[in-house]
Amino acid sequence: DPIGEVKNASGAVDVTRTGAAHHAGVGDKVFQDDVISTGADGTVGITFADNSLISLGPNSELKLDQFQFNPAARTGAFDSSLNKGTLAVKSGLIVQQNPESMRIHMQAATLGVRGTEFVVRAAEFGSK
Repeated sequence: DPIGEVKNASGAVDVTRTGAAHHAGVGDKVFQDDVISTGADGTVGITFADNSLISLGPNSELKLDQFQFNPAARTGAFDSSLNKGTLAVKSGLIVQQNPESMRIHMQAATLGVRGTEFVVRAAEFGSK
């Protein structure tokens, strides 16, 4: 089942699913284990089933590691890995019910989302 949908996209935006990459556009669904990547001119905004919003800036790569959401109980878990680039997040219902349910992993840190909005930038491994 899809876990979210591309709400806006510009420039080079790709989704890699089961080893195959394809261009992503508005209305495309995203799934657990997808890797979302943007090129030098790319940006993308995705809305998830719990109403979380994630935006990626240029030259970014995000893997959707885990997404579980029970709409009736408003509970679940949301883990993703920012491999490089910039990420802006506005948390949704999962975090409202349990503030420790959303985590963003990076090579040097893991962020536990306890607020509602944040922006983070991750450099590629070995770059400054």
